[in-house]
Amino acid sequence: MTDIQTMDSGTRRKTELRCFVLLAVVLAPVLTVALVGGLGFSIWIYQMFAGPPGPPM
Repeated sequence: MTDIQTMDSGTRRKTELRCFVLLAVVLAPVLTVALVGGLGFSIWIYQMFAGPPGPPM
């Protein structure tokens, strides 16, 4: 791997842009969908055992 201090400004700019695109466009949406899906799945599993929310009948 190339040390970031020894890169010229053009190469460093391309590397930083590539990292930003990876984080902002790819990683953030994937993690968001995974977290929201995991929370929904865990609530669904909980309600299978505990019953739906609301007052008991």
